[in-house]
Amino acid sequence: MYLDDADRYSRLRLIAWWDQTRLARARILVVGAGALGNEVLKNLALVGAGTLHVVDFDKVEESNLTRSTLFRDRDCGRPKALAAAAALRDLNADTRVIPHAGNVMTDVGLGLFRDADVVIGCLDNREARLWVNRQCWKVSTPWIDGGIQEINGVVKVFVPPASACYECGMTENDYRLINLRYSCPLLRREDIAAGKVPTSPTIASIVGGLQTQEALKLLHGLPVAAGEALVFNGVANQFYRTAFQRREDCLSHETYEEVRELPISAAGTAAELFSAARSLHPSTEPLRLLLDRDLVTETECGQCGERKKVMRPLYSTGIELARCNRCGEIGKPIMQHVVVEGDLLANETLEQLGIPRYDIVRIQVSDREIPLLLAGDRPTVLDPAHSINAADHQGLRENDGVKSTTV
Repeated sequence: MYLDDADRYSRLRLIAWWDQTRLARARILVVGAGALGNEVLKNLALVGAGTLHVVDFDKVEESNLTRSTLFRDRDCGRPKALAAAAALRDLNADTRVIPHAGNVMTDVGLGLFRDADVVIGCLDNREARLWVNRQCWKVSTPWIDGGIQEINGVVKVFVPPASACYECGMTENDYRLINLRYSCPLLRREDIAAGKVPTSPTIASIVGGLQTQEALKLLHGLPVAAGEALVFNGVANQFYRTAFQRREDCLSHETYEEVRELPISAAGTAAELFSAARSLHPSTEPLRLLLDRDLVTETECGQCGERKKVMRPLYSTGIELARCNRCGEIGKPIMQHVVVEGDLLANETLEQLGIPRYDIVRIQVSDREIPLLLAGDRPTVLDPAHSINAADHQGLRENDGVKSTTV
């Protein structure tokens, strides 16, 4: 076989099943750009993956430099997603990188999950993993979870709708730790974090390499062990597998059979959404917009009765935001889960209702739910020049996240 040394992928093409054209068309969503995300992103860029969406809410710190191959001293204080994207463009200009400096739970629309061929989770907390799992199941996108601690790690592959999912493998203790946040509805997650997880660059390389390899197998149509975990014990240098039992009553197994597109943006109002939805599904009953993120509309002070408008998802609402301006007490959150056609809230923009750009929203008509893609946001979300920006996006706040749980 003739080898063209001018072709950077010539050695890869020697692999019998390798399809470089398929990789060049691939769309991959990587959630988390820390130590693990750095390794995954680096590997994907090296093999010429077509489009990478990188999501991370955090900023580069000096402590990241010992474990993150894409970051440099000059990147400290810069959003991780943007710093990683810049490094990847230098690594391989063939790979298109779109950074999203935001929180995957509040700032990333479901349309991005739907567009992806595969999602790779490089997260450090259960709550975000559970959210990614449910998002992937709704739109039938396979995802690969990775976790690291010290020199140990785990890789899990999930392929909806048939395989067991991340939630199928959750224990009562996992649910307890997630629910701990909700013991006080406005207790921000960093206030209950147990601390940062110690990891080494070596385990990040091992697990990130395995995650990338599983993604390549999925993209090439090769078999994967879906619904299983591959666990690596770095002390003993031992691997073992464990299979999750699929729970038929699992709450994550909701899948949208059909998603209709509307030329609506999250910058538009709920009333505009209702009007557009009526053209698709005429009904004499008021339409209802079901909110996937608990919306704190306002807080009410139990001491003096003062009310303060909030209009932010519960996930990004902290205690200080609820502090009464009059007496200093902490107000009780008033939450909304549904917006009804004709209500005052219908005059708010979808973004003000906690719905991110390019999301898939659910409209309820009688006893039927209709998923609708906010396709009007597609051009901006898929354009690197208009990706989610930490400075101007309402849902993004510093330290909105957890540095706690492990593999």
